Amino acid sequence: MPEGDTVFRTADKLRTALEGKVLTRCDVRVPRFAAVDLSGQTVDEVLSRGKHLFIRVGAASIHSHLKMDGAWIIGRVRAPAYKIRIVLETAESRASGIDLGVLEVLDRATDMTAVDHLGPDLLGEDWSAQTAAANLMADPDRPLAEALLDQRVMAGVGNVFANELCFVFGLLPGTAVAQLPDPVRMATRAQQMLWANRLRINRTTTGNTRPGQDVWVYGRAGLPCRRCGTRIETDKGGDRVTYWCPTCQR
Repeated sequence: MPEGDTVFRTADKLRTALEGKVLTRCDVRVPRFAAVDLSGQTVDEVLSRGKHLFIRVGAASIHSHLKMDGAWIIGRVRAPAYKIRIVLETAESRASGIDLGVLEVLDRATDMTAVDHLGPDLLGEDWSAQTAAANLMADPDRPLAEALLDQRVMAGVGNVFANELCFVFGLLPGTAVAQLPDPVRMATRAQQMLWANRLRINRTTTGNTRPGQDVWVYGRAGLPCRRCGTRIETDKGGDRVTYWCPTCQR
């Protein structure tokens, strides 16, 4: 599933392609909203909130969530037509929403109610490490990786960052949140990781963007730990796959 940095970057691309421009075509291919036509109206604003995207046009707001396989493509689309959920065109550009997990057209005045359950946005103006830390510690017995993935705690962390944060702090993904010595530091580091990657195509948590050198443990099952050489372990039995170094993480 795309994480907060990917969604932030997607919003940035959509902003460049659409913001301040008049729609010449609005084709919504979701039955409930198929009659919506915003052609002739100006795209006022594009924004992200955690893993959610909003394109505000006049009194309407197009709300989307990429889920597992979704994407917004600017320009030519190679995907089959049946995968395209929406097409927005201006005189200069075209944006197509592909395989979007959520696509709805909301009243702009109340569109943020769709995301009012989220915790502070790691890449947003409402970010607060203290609030995120308090949310993180609300259930002390909860496994750390699970808590980090809960968007009600803080909005934007996905499975890559959850696993990488556990490694950086030397804790197993299943460690109880209560054992986290400094939750504010954890929240702060999460924000720093996403912020550093918000405009990068090649995400990195190690500081090295070269292929194969960009992450500590995620996706590296069976490979040697970059710090100690111990074989990276994995567990694919839960809702999300976890990765860890049995020596560096306790």
